Amino acid sequence: MLIFSPSLLRLRNFRCLGIAALLNAAGMLGETVVLGWLTLELTNSPFLVGVAMGARSIPLFFVGIPAGALADRFSRHRMLMVTATGQALTAATLGVLTLLNSASLSVILLLTFVAGTIRGIEQAARQSYAHDVTGPAELMNGLAMLGVAMRTGWLLGSLVAGWVIAHLGSGAAYLAVAAAYLAGGIALFPASAPSGTTVRATESLWHQIVDFATALGRDRLLLVLMVLTSGAEILGFSHQALLPSLARDILHVGAEGLGALNAARSIGGILGLFAVSLRRPIEGGGALFLGVLVFFGSSLIALGLAPHFLGLAAVVVVLILANAAGGISDLLAQSLMQTSVPARLRGRAGGAWVVAIGLAPLGQLQIGALASLFGVSLAFGASGLGLVALAGATAFFVPRMRRL
Repeated sequence: MLIFSPSLLRLRNFRCLGIAALLNAAGMLGETVVLGWLTLELTNSPFLVGVAMGARSIPLFFVGIPAGALADRFSRHRMLMVTATGQALTAATLGVLTLLNSASLSVILLLTFVAGTIRGIEQAARQSYAHDVTGPAELMNGLAMLGVAMRTGWLLGSLVAGWVIAHLGSGAAYLAVAAAYLAGGIALFPASAPSGTTVRATESLWHQIVDFATALGRDRLLLVLMVLTSGAEILGFSHQALLPSLARDILHVGAEGLGALNAARSIGGILGLFAVSLRRPIEGGGALFLGVLVFFGSSLIALGLAPHFLGLAAVVVVLILANAAGGISDLLAQSLMQTSVPARLRGRAGGAWVVAIGLAPLGQLQIGALASLFGVSLAFGASGLGLVALAGATAFFVPRMRRL
């Protein structure tokens, strides 16, 4: 049985990382809520909401491997503090511009793109720093506990952002997001880089990138994991781009209702991580990963039907189930990638995960376009069906995944 390890909580570095993850996640989900709502208010277009969400994610695809190489080269602990400050500055700038009624769509997209670039560096460093702090034996426990902390932050961030938007406006919500990011960086000050984990690479950054590409060519397993992770982002997690339209136009519950829908996503992720902690995920992790993706896709099909037949309560329940599957798939993808490479490539494995989730804009654009053309329900259903098909095809054509 895999149990959340009290021994990890006795490690100062892990406690600091957990607090920082919670605060950073509160900022990240709060930013998602306010970005979606502000863009919908300015444009009244689900497609442009997808574009705005894509601006947060598309930098990840381009910076992922270089960010991973940087995490293999420099102090991951310091990188996390610097990136938290950078995200706070971009959110604060958007908040001030929104309060001054100067936040045009082009400005929002530009600053959101910059914030997404910084986030890509942060995520590559966070995964490898977690490995540094926990060690390989406790990595799955550590990632699960950090996942719970992050989703707790998502829950708080989504509820607070929805309330602040409804009562104080989108500008104030962006300032609250900035405060959360900054607090996350401050929480890491008492932490340090564990002894022997900072590798001073002698080769150039370009050589490190080529070295990783060569490793991908030798063993395609990591590439398959990247494809599945991308599929989960493109076809699964992209459903968040339609939550503003679902809240305003179908359920008619407003900004606070949007916050509640995002809170349901967070609750689902927390429950999913607790569920997966009841087994040893490294043994049979590949088969579990595929099964979870099938369940994730099926839940999205149900999400397309729920508003029309069962109402708000059913939508909340389905969102919880879908994001429980999403949380498990996220944990499995990160841990399987980290354990499938040698120590010298650990940061770049984190970067590979960042690259994979960096394809999320393709999903946000396609689901926004489908919703604009055919409606929100069909967009949910088509994405869910695609994810089920991807998992099934992988199980059939890549039997090694089933035995992983």
